[in-house]
Amino acid sequence: MSVSVVLFTSDLRVHDNPVLRAALRESDRIVPLFVVDDGVRDAGFDAPNRRAFLADCLADLDASLRSRGGRLVLRRGDVVDRACSVAASVRAYRLHVAAGVSRYALRREERLRAALAEAGRELVVHDAVVTAIAPGRLTPSGGDHYAVFTPYFRRWSQEGVRAAVGAPRTVRVPDAAEAPGIAGEPLPSRAKITGVSEGLAEGGETAGRRRLRAWCSGGLDRYEAGQDDLAGDATSRLSPYLHFGAVSAAEAVQRARRRPGPGADAFVRQIAWRDFHHQVLAARPDASTADYRPRGDRWREDAAEIAAWRAGRTGYPLVDAAMRQLRHEGWMHNRGRMLAASFLTKTLYTDWRVGARHFLDLLVDGDIANNQLNWQWVAGTGTDTRPNRVLNPVTQGKRFDPRGSYVRRWVPELAEVPDRYVHEPWRLKDEGGAPADHPADYPAPIVGLSRGRERFERARGA
Repeated sequence: MSVSVVLFTSDLRVHDNPVLRAALRESDRIVPLFVVDDGVRDAGFDAPNRRAFLADCLADLDASLRSRGGRLVLRRGDVVDRACSVAASVRAYRLHVAAGVSRYALRREERLRAALAEAGRELVVHDAVVTAIAPGRLTPSGGDHYAVFTPYFRRWSQEGVRAAVGAPRTVRVPDAAEAPGIAGEPLPSRAKITGVSEGLAEGGETAGRRRLRAWCSGGLDRYEAGQDDLAGDATSRLSPYLHFGAVSAAEAVQRARRRPGPGADAFVRQIAWRDFHHQVLAARPDASTADYRPRGDRWREDAAEIAAWRAGRTGYPLVDAAMRQLRHEGWMHNRGRMLAASFLTKTLYTDWRVGARHFLDLLVDGDIANNQLNWQWVAGTGTDTRPNRVLNPVTQGKRFDPRGSYVRRWVPELAEVPDRYVHEPWRLKDEGGAPADHPADYPAPIVGLSRGRERFERARGA
């Protein structure tokens, strides 16, 4: 009897999972394994929202495997030690895993390969499982990766996305007599995790596929026109499921392209942005912590300003609404992410790493490639071809939340402020035209926009 181990990482699904299908194809039995990795906790990435969403994903994956005759084996500890131990206990010749791009994922692959080889076993790494197109597949002439999105997207659009593979009908695992040493540990439970955002979405492949079906049959057609409508909430909200691999990026592209139109084109472009950041990080793993394009910044560090930004108390309603949505849902609209990041890095001239760390502490879709490189894009240290652009929260609010509905949803202190003042409550006037009192329970701006911009341009110019 031949046995292979499938080490699940960021591919927590049975549909369109080439790792799972390859192992089933080559072996009589497989061991579906997930390791709750000490290294993730020690690196500071074990945030409550992602832990809770992960618990949902693992429970759903186990249910899907059991409905096909299998089950998920869970272990805790060092991922390499636990994976090698399981492989030895079932005498597996191969261990299959999806390719990663972060420094941590690359080190994990190196350690696994060396440890397995020492025991006469083989590591098989599968590309294009976490992304639609493998990070190293597209390269410009004379370079190892694309540093600007537009030429990357042109090439990406010409490249065929691999065909999605169906979910297996049967998953064959060793029974107790064949492998007495692989009993797993209990699955984690969301109910036992503290510090979880109140509005956190349900995790798991079942929930993700339900959302993908609903999106492609309804919201997709309206996406191009409504993707920046903050109050309309007209985005797919698929990012957490893509992050955990509960939904396949390749399958999402294929499904969208079956409904051709501006909405599908805009949605596919966003998935290409995700792939773009993964290929940048694969080529430059240090970009997770170091400036991709250093600008000589000497960042300010004002503890009171950073605290106000984190709490959604900056005095700029759109920034504060976005930050409060993040805390409540563990998720934030992309336009809000850009604006909150621009305010911190450009208006307050605070190091992008401070903001990226806060986002990783709360975002359920906190992905090293996308979070860090999007922060660098906004900060002007990344791949943006206009590194000194500054997003104005007042003009952005008037454009993308013209009636203030998004602001009022998350900043109830401004519920009674007229539309024309909701993004500038400090300009509120009474009927006689004289300045009225600022809403008593909402702060005044912590810095003037002109002053912040001048300070940034002076510092960046120097």
